[in-house]
Amino acid sequence: MGEAKSIDPAAIEMLRHADECGVGTVFTRADEMKPCPIGESGACCRICSMGPCRLVGKDAEQKTGLCGADLSTVAARHFARQVAGGAAAHSDHGRDMALTLRAVALGEAQGYQIKDEQKLMAVAAYMGVPTGGRGVAEIALDVADLALAQFGQPHGEVVGTRRATPKRQALWKKLGLTPRAIDREIVEVLHRTHEGVDLDAENILRAALRCSLADGWGGAMLSTDISDILFGTPSPLAAEVNLGVLKADQVNVVVHGHEPTLSAMLVEAARDPEIVAEAKAKGAQGVNLAGICCTSNEILMRYGIPPAGNFLHQELAVLTGAVEAMVVDVQCIMQALGPLAQRFHTKLMLETPKARIPGAVHVEFDEHRAPETAREIVRLAIDNYSNRGPIHIPDYHEPLVAGFSHEYLNYMQGGFHRGSFRPLNDAVIAGRIRGLAGVVGCNNARVTQDEGIVTTIREFIARDVMVVVTGCAATAGAKAGYLSPEILDAAGPGLREVMEAIGIPPVLHLGSCVDNSRILTVLTQVATEGGLGEDIDDLPAVGLCPEWMCEKAIAIGTYFAASGAHVIFGVGSPVGASTVVTRLMTKGWEGMVGGALEFIPDWDEMFARALSIIDTKREALKLKPYDPAQFGDSGDSPYFAAIRAYLAEKAAAADAGCTVVGSAVYPLTEVHLHDGALGLGHGHGPHDGDGPGPLHAHGTSGGAPPDIHQEAAPAGAPIASADADAEGA
Repeated sequence: MGEAKSIDPAAIEMLRHADECGVGTVFTRADEMKPCPIGESGACCRICSMGPCRLVGKDAEQKTGLCGADLSTVAARHFARQVAGGAAAHSDHGRDMALTLRAVALGEAQGYQIKDEQKLMAVAAYMGVPTGGRGVAEIALDVADLALAQFGQPHGEVVGTRRATPKRQALWKKLGLTPRAIDREIVEVLHRTHEGVDLDAENILRAALRCSLADGWGGAMLSTDISDILFGTPSPLAAEVNLGVLKADQVNVVVHGHEPTLSAMLVEAARDPEIVAEAKAKGAQGVNLAGICCTSNEILMRYGIPPAGNFLHQELAVLTGAVEAMVVDVQCIMQALGPLAQRFHTKLMLETPKARIPGAVHVEFDEHRAPETAREIVRLAIDNYSNRGPIHIPDYHEPLVAGFSHEYLNYMQGGFHRGSFRPLNDAVIAGRIRGLAGVVGCNNARVTQDEGIVTTIREFIARDVMVVVTGCAATAGAKAGYLSPEILDAAGPGLREVMEAIGIPPVLHLGSCVDNSRILTVLTQVATEGGLGEDIDDLPAVGLCPEWMCEKAIAIGTYFAASGAHVIFGVGSPVGASTVVTRLMTKGWEGMVGGALEFIPDWDEMFARALSIIDTKREALKLKPYDPAQFGDSGDSPYFAAIRAYLAEKAAAADAGCTVVGSAVYPLTEVHLHDGALGLGHGHGPHDGDGPGPLHAHGTSGGAPPDIHQEAAPAGAPIASADADAEGA
């Protein structure tokens, strides 16, 4: 089996291997257990014990439950609770990051430090935290305390909403949608959707909109900002992706989940010379760290640690027989991992106090002793290496480029002192770039793995639509080769011309699922840059979540709609049974907030609808109609040929004895090297973290790719320009 389950050849091979081993997976369980068609479409109410009430049949919209709730109320309540669940997951992640920042500021978190002081100052500025004449730790403490206050403050509004456009802020205030406090909005949705409280579908959905904004402009945005402060703001680097990144001759440790605090320490522990020596004493050649889901994205874009796959790969990684330890934290962890790990030799290690998994080894994580915990975990994995049986690692590993933060996108278009989004806006206005698309979200075993994601990415870039990706969608695109510079050849002529001039691929990896907040800030800057309207709802842009699976995806889609974006989901609609709720979330929301959320299961129909939205927005802005014939082929991509030569040179250096974690891909960036002999940390020269590291310092050699213009970044800059003269793109 496997061909119809995934378009990923590694997954197909491992599903055949699972059949040979007599092991079931989420794919086989999806065949065996069909979804409930009543609950799937939002027609089942289980709010109270008089039910569950199922409103079905041709006259379903005229029926009511025992309490009198009609189908629109039932569907809206269910949807709102999904938003609250997703917002809670992302926002609790943000709370933990704020607590870690507070511990670092107080000097209580061994092993952590403020990696990006510039980002700290930027966050302090929008929060209103004074910085003049104050020390870094003092500022960080105030930022952490104000971040924590966002969850339960009795008065005021979530501070992140100040980053929206002035027009959007005014609209939210007028509609009563500005979130007041993160926890308050989540609690209020749960209260409103209790039996016998809010019984008006439109009003329930308004509460869902406000709750989602507490996530997107609150908890998720705080998580992204604080992760950048603590671990460094990402800049582009190269790595590989898919199950082939697992090593037959090394101790393989796979991190899975969503939080970066422990995984960042595992990166350091895996490269500790003492730990490596212990692994070699057990017969391994070293310790290999890889990732699944969004913990993987967090350490990919900062350290170059390769992803082994996305959500539906978690069981497949264990099935290789080559994973000594899978370290999990929160969200998207299948309970099936417990018995599966016991079937093989893998130790499933759970580090969060918030969860327990039957069959897992619980190693409690405490940021106050994070390095010790990380070394303890890696040592348990090393001790398990001798218990390996037969292994089956599929030989698939695609190159990718990741780590395009908002700050880097701003910088690459004009340098440190004149960074802007002007070149991008001008390219959209001129029609070289038709529009912008965010392809985000999950995998879902009910549809062919990665197919919807890769299909939409491929079709978008061929038609000159620039794409940004996050989360499991980013990993799906990377596995199919769409996050490598070479994929520029598949882009339309206008998009290719602009991307060559700026020096980036047409598909940009912006991070993990909480980093969808980066897309919010990018779109906001595009809107305020000029020439494309005043707000997100004016932009020729669309969001897609082709293979959504969880409540977090629903919360993300809702906060983008509330921010003015038109969002399309695949798979199926959780409110499809109610024409009233479907209309409210499309035409109703579009009239109220300028954004909408619709569900289109068919990939071709989804893509056609997305292009129609982009072209309609272009027409409303009175831009020239998109015409691909006006742009010819832009050449042989000399920039990317130079990049490939540069990477080959660095690979040779690594073979000669340098330990390279990812490779800087552009003449840009901080060092991405972990070499104990040199005492270098990510993004820094001296290990004290007081200044930027040398450009391209991989081992003892440096230098930019040949014949490429390089503008050195001033001290404190997060990146250096790929081509600072590309403003005319």
